Amino acid sequence: MAAAAVDSAMEVVPALAEEAAPEAAGLSCLVNLPGEVLEYILCSGSLTAADIGRVSSTCRRLRELCQSSGKVWKEQFRVRWPSLMKHYSPTDYVNWLEEYKVRQKAGLEARKIVASFSKRFFSEHVPCNGFSDIENLEGPEIFFEDELVCILNMEGRKALTWKYYAKKILYYLRQQKILNNLKAFLQQPDDYESYLEGAVYIDQYCNPLSDISLKDIQAQIDNIVELVCKTLRGMNSRHPSLAFKAGESSMIMEIELQSQVLDAMNYVLYDQLKFKGNRMDYYNALNLYMHQVLIRRTGIPISMSLLYLTIARQLGVPLEPVNFPSHFLLRWCQGAEGATLDIFDYIYIDAFGKGKQLTVKECEYLIGQHVTAALYGVVNVKKVLQRMVGNLLSLGKREGIDQSYQLLRDSLDLYLAMYPDQVQLLLLQARLYFHLGIWPEKVLDILQHIQTLDPGQHGAVGYLVQHTLEHIERKKEEVGVEVKLRSHEKHRDVCYSIGLIMKHKRYGYNCVIYGWDPTCMMGHEWIRNMNVHSLPHGHHQPFYNVLVEDGSCRYAAQGVADFSWKGPEMPYVRKKVNSKKHILSMRLGVEDQPVFPQNLTPFAISLEHPGEHLAPWVEVVQEKLLKIACQEVCLPEVSLWHPDNKRPVVSGERQSASRGGPEREGDAESEAGSRLRAASTEPDRWLEPGNSEIMT
Repeated sequence: MAAAAVDSAMEVVPALAEEAAPEAAGLSCLVNLPGEVLEYILCSGSLTAADIGRVSSTCRRLRELCQSSGKVWKEQFRVRWPSLMKHYSPTDYVNWLEEYKVRQKAGLEARKIVASFSKRFFSEHVPCNGFSDIENLEGPEIFFEDELVCILNMEGRKALTWKYYAKKILYYLRQQKILNNLKAFLQQPDDYESYLEGAVYIDQYCNPLSDISLKDIQAQIDNIVELVCKTLRGMNSRHPSLAFKAGESSMIMEIELQSQVLDAMNYVLYDQLKFKGNRMDYYNALNLYMHQVLIRRTGIPISMSLLYLTIARQLGVPLEPVNFPSHFLLRWCQGAEGATLDIFDYIYIDAFGKGKQLTVKECEYLIGQHVTAALYGVVNVKKVLQRMVGNLLSLGKREGIDQSYQLLRDSLDLYLAMYPDQVQLLLLQARLYFHLGIWPEKVLDILQHIQTLDPGQHGAVGYLVQHTLEHIERKKEEVGVEVKLRSHEKHRDVCYSIGLIMKHKRYGYNCVIYGWDPTCMMGHEWIRNMNVHSLPHGHHQPFYNVLVEDGSCRYAAQGVADFSWKGPEMPYVRKKVNSKKHILSMRLGVEDQPVFPQNLTPFAISLEHPGEHLAPWVEVVQEKLLKIACQEVCLPEVSLWHPDNKRPVVSGERQSASRGGPEREGDAESEAGSRLRAASTEPDRWLEPGNSEIMT
């Protein structure tokens, strides 16, 4: 028997070895493949970062292939975040695994901050110190910005609240970085003549969400230079400009050779590429942005002149900028080098007028007035940028009172970055923030700085200080819940009551109303971002604060609400209050119901901790509902039930207990219109569009 058992055991061992052999053989075949083939498999795109981590833990061969600085982790990083690859040089050593970890951590931190913004500032404009958390972030700023861009590029019209605040944060981050770069640029010596670089900084600051870089704009200009060289080669195959390499700054001294370059430039720019001055839409800010000038192939005198100047200098023609009144020009020296020159020794070039060459008399005829010789002189980079920003400032003053004055705010920031002690512009900035109802603390700081610079402004400063302090005190007193009666005549267009369940016609989510406004009370920036004007009645219709079934809160127009269906029971949203559970049970009665009485579905919201999967908005709504419960504010047929005794606490009349909602600019911003109208009665008006200067 013992012998039989031994024989049986000996039979089992080979059988098990045969079963394991295919797996061992498969792994052996895999690791014995050439390294290039294994890399190709691991970089095929079908494996996630977690898969690569597991693969690298199987054996030494695969761990070596998946080394942190190798091709496999580089491909994982590239596939996940392709837009970041432009920040790495092919020759640099990069620990791609570590970069992946840092980028992943930055993405989580970015989403956390966006969620906190939507929770903290949903009912007010983001204060000037609201971005302090962002400034103290660890890790590369480009990773944080990339995650914000990913949020903005989310498919369709999903996560609008996150997109709204991601846009605000990204706007702030990029503008701060650009402003610091501009200030460093302005510290360069006077002979540093990179006019294009300064113009790009202005372009970037006014369009921080656009992907604008000096490198890209220079590449487009280089393409134009190539076309000019091709034309020039047909005119003179031995022209010295054809031998210039990229980045060289050599200048041609012979006037005849310079003239050939300008002729070729005029042909390419105005005949071949169809660049022209924008006479039809002259007062458009796009005419001042260099990336838009290249895209649209049109601009105003100063932007067209900077493009013309940059191309000419790359081809060896030493043109110079002239800050001519009402019409920016370039000048081309015709005198001998080293000789004493006056204004008649130059030809003046009008890049706005297709490169037309003008004499002194023709320049005066162009603007219709006689000017002194000093105005024909050359100006440095800072003066050119001052004129560009001055044009933007004039355009900003032309914005109507229904706008956010973003262009005016941006141009003021730029101008004060160059000339920080301009009292009148500082006063304009303080008045602008005051009348928009934002950043009162910053207004006080600006006014204090003005008083230090010019004590003679005490009248205007005192007026603004007094009213700013009153505004701060008023905001402190604005506590509690605003109560509005639906039965009031001015609210007759409000069709639906608090507690009614609805379904959004466009996005299909189910929600319940917890507040309403007779018209959209959000800021103009929010209205534009959310495309409210595309709705049938725009913002001139009732809007409702709604609690969505996923726990988020939204602000929905009456025209997109569907009440013609049988609503489901809403899921519970929970929060503990003083260690006791309160249940807010809202039920609408049939009486005095305007429409759809068959849809009066009762529902309950239990207030306890909501859980991690719910959006941060839910805590805001809970606070609103808790205020209603704790303060016993009357709601439409609302009963507050305690689970211990099941008895109603209060019931009352139809009212709205909340005007706030997600994605709001806040009460301060929404009061801007009335503030501006009130400002018109002041003897010293804060803004006079009629006095804005002509753009040139």
